[in-house]
Amino acid sequence: MKRKSLLFFALFMGGLTLQAQEKKFVEVSAAAGINHAFKIDLATFGGGACVIDFDNDGFEDLYVTGGVNPDVLYRNNGDGTFTDIHKTAGFERTYMTYTQGVTAADVNRDGYKDLLITTMNFLDNRRTISPNLLYLNNGDGTFKEVTQAWGLENYRVNSMSATFGDINADGYPDLYVSNYFSNSTTGISIYNEQTITNSFQPSIDFLFINVGGQKFVDARTFYGLDYVGFGFQGVFTDYDNDGDLDLYVINDFGFKSTTNLMFRNEYPKRKFTNRTLQLALNYGMNAMGIAPADYNFDGYMDYFVTNLGTSLFSVNQQAQGKAFVDRTVQTGLAIPTIYDSLYVGPPVSWGANFFDYDHDMDMDLFVCNGALNPTIRPNPNFFFEFTDGRFEEVAKKMDLFDYRIGRGSVVFDYDNDGDLDLFVVNQIPRDPTPQLLPARCLLYRNDAAKGNWLKVELQGVQADKNGIGSKVEIRVNGKLLIREIDGGSSHISQNSTIAHFGLSDAKEVESITVKWVGGKQQTISKIAANQHIIIKENMDDAESTTSKQNQFTVSPTVFTDNVFLTYDLEKESPIQINILDSQGRLVERLANIKNPTSTGVWQWEVNKNLAPGMYIFQIQTAQGVMANKAIKL
Repeated sequence: MKRKSLLFFALFMGGLTLQAQEKKFVEVSAAAGINHAFKIDLATFGGGACVIDFDNDGFEDLYVTGGVNPDVLYRNNGDGTFTDIHKTAGFERTYMTYTQGVTAADVNRDGYKDLLITTMNFLDNRRTISPNLLYLNNGDGTFKEVTQAWGLENYRVNSMSATFGDINADGYPDLYVSNYFSNSTTGISIYNEQTITNSFQPSIDFLFINVGGQKFVDARTFYGLDYVGFGFQGVFTDYDNDGDLDLYVINDFGFKSTTNLMFRNEYPKRKFTNRTLQLALNYGMNAMGIAPADYNFDGYMDYFVTNLGTSLFSVNQQAQGKAFVDRTVQTGLAIPTIYDSLYVGPPVSWGANFFDYDHDMDMDLFVCNGALNPTIRPNPNFFFEFTDGRFEEVAKKMDLFDYRIGRGSVVFDYDNDGDLDLFVVNQIPRDPTPQLLPARCLLYRNDAAKGNWLKVELQGVQADKNGIGSKVEIRVNGKLLIREIDGGSSHISQNSTIAHFGLSDAKEVESITVKWVGGKQQTISKIAANQHIIIKENMDDAESTTSKQNQFTVSPTVFTDNVFLTYDLEKESPIQINILDSQGRLVERLANIKNPTSTGVWQWEVNKNLAPGMYIFQIQTAQGVMANKAIKL
């Protein structure tokens, strides 16, 4: 009997050992100090997470929105744990606001990442109607709210996501905000297809140009983005490999309102062209989030868009001069129904993240699922492992098959061990339910990676400080691997801006090429594996595909209310913009941009008391003065 017991114990322990060996992701939230959940009020919407090394200590931190709950700013302690410092970091206004999504960029080029927090405009005794909130990083662990000073105070709708990207290649990250609805009838307590599409008015989105790291200027109509929709997420991305950032926008209820949209950036012209139909991307769906990646190693970005039901995987065929093609079914990503003991029904998918979790050089995919809230039904997450040209759903095998109400998700290397870990934002159920585990956000440590790796961090000199939107390409073992630096994606969230590559058994990378936004390229060769390297933009050796000439334009030349002033300079220079009367006398100083800048857009709201007549718009730079005439009706 004793011998049988020992044999049983040995088999039992052997099974535990095998289980431990098969474990891929380990949920470490409690041990890491993560204790947060997003709380909704009326809506199913929110929340998001942003990876930001706000103190530049080399360990990436997390900002997570809370909805009705307070937000958190988790400082990475560098020992596998986090500490919430939100209360002492200067975010007082968020405690009176329904926060939604979050993203980060160094908007004033001072070497520290700043934060943009999107908001919903609900009004009750705890919250006030608020614009999206901009916080500048003071560099000492605190932030300063500058929403009004930067020109964002009066832009108030119901915003979902924000994404940063330098669309005019001046080195200052511009801002796109996806908005859901502008107004609705009162008394809506449950959001669903009927109440939203019948009672809500879809909203315009916002495009703000960053003027010299001092102010954001509304340039939506100037750039031709004249549409409305139930917007969830926009992504700045270079789909056509021409060196500038295009814009992919996804919308909810696209089958009843506005479909998904792809806009081509016509840089150096200040214009976006709607290429949705030509590219075959006009899908009408319940689009929630976007994950870009070059999954097939052809050098062009492909896009996975989450949905209520089967999601969409659009493969880029620009290399063949063709439109995008739907490869959802062919690649194994089409799952119209979840079959599980606790739930049989369609997936409701939100966040999504491509990353090489196991370092085998191809891109795997996490999809964050979550039931509508209310009605609560379990809706477990997906994890797709890429093998031999197809994706296989293996969430249970990876210990990622979680039933909580997921929304945003991000990947980053929180413990600096060389592989990418996963963070998931979860909501508190609006109605209590015994079906779900206690609501909390989850941090998953990656214990699966076996091969070699490389992390590449960019430091722009003329380009964006963190290289947002730029591409990092490496050649290794005959393959071309590409990462595009994220300015905001997934579902109302932002991943790490450090490019991560799995290298399998390769001990060296043949070359790294950085394609900076704006057309410059630089290449370095023979880089050893298993290290985090920083590539600083080399202004001497970088090759540029674009050139600039001094230009100053006024549009329209016959105006009544708003006037757009645009400038391009051969060299960076402080600038001053003035309006003069027909006799050359100063009427008003419109802008005094002290930080050196070479390109920009300035919007002037015409003074109602300005008399009709001819006026001179003048720009003064270190290279001289340029002027244009326009007529006030």
